[in-house]
Amino acid sequence: MAAKLPDKPHDLQTDPKYDDYDFPTTAPTPQNGHPGWTTPEQDAQVFQLRSLLEQAGYTENLDTLTMLRFLRARKFNVEQSKQMFVASEKWRKEYAKVGVEELVRTFDYKERPEIFKYYPQYYHKTDKDGRPVYIEQLGNVDLNAMAKITSQERMVQNLVCEYEKMADPRLPACSRKSGYLLETSCSIMDLKGVGIGKATSVYGYLGVVSGISQNYYPERLGKMYVINAPWGFAGVFSVVKRFLDPVTVNKIHILGSGYEKELLAQVPAENLPKQFGGTCDCEGGCQLSDAGPWQDATLVKPAKWEKKKEGDVIDNTTQPAPTEPVEGEEGKKPAEEPAPAAAQPAPAAT
Repeated sequence: MAAKLPDKPHDLQTDPKYDDYDFPTTAPTPQNGHPGWTTPEQDAQVFQLRSLLEQAGYTENLDTLTMLRFLRARKFNVEQSKQMFVASEKWRKEYAKVGVEELVRTFDYKERPEIFKYYPQYYHKTDKDGRPVYIEQLGNVDLNAMAKITSQERMVQNLVCEYEKMADPRLPACSRKSGYLLETSCSIMDLKGVGIGKATSVYGYLGVVSGISQNYYPERLGKMYVINAPWGFAGVFSVVKRFLDPVTVNKIHILGSGYEKELLAQVPAENLPKQFGGTCDCEGGCQLSDAGPWQDATLVKPAKWEKKKEGDVIDNTTQPAPTEPVEGEEGKKPAEEPAPAAAQPAPAAT
């Protein structure tokens, strides 16, 4: 049974050792286990989780908002939340051989414009709740052509960097603009032009990024709109959703070609690119504009990952070159990430 929500929001119980937030920290609507709406028992579970992690030697990423996200992802089971956090920290330290923070500081995705001709993936402005909008188009995916430009490894690394940038500085900037805490994104996945053959060709890549999203970036999906869904997709999803948490299922909206009315009910027309029924037409194209509150100097502040720690002497001279040759160029496959335990819509995390 879900815990009874407080009658009104309360201040986040912070720990000065880890919490130095310079943006709002109360969720805008009453939701179980969300900042400002926690019960005394849930606040105690935050303390318990943090204490267990400190005893295990962890000193980073123990802030209250992070603790709550991992606890919500595991239904406030402290031991399971601890296991999830430990696995996440191990991955963060080891990913791409330099760790996530070093990767996001040094990664240069120069091939982005060429890849976007086949597979656009980008953040663009905000929805009516103030969340950053993430857009992904699968209709022109051509893995053979893309393999001549980059490797799957670098594509995944780019997504990891975007996850990090959504967490900081995008979400803090959106929170400052809205005046309340925002921890999630609004995702639009466009399946126009995607047939069964094309869909199966990208399952491997989507499986990898879905696993990263689900396992290491919990509680990051606010809403997802799957538009231009082909015939039969809703039936397939009705089977898949049996394996998803009901909270996650309620965030996902499967729409056909007549999606504009529902999408515009969530995203202001001036923030939605014209090709999706909105009125936005950024100079140089919406795909590469990265337009949003995170570009406003009055709202954005340097991300924590930009600040290199003392004694951090990681050799990043090999970044951002892929560590394996691209299939199609030398006949070898790129190194594969571990298969996720279960896949969910990519790339936004729940």
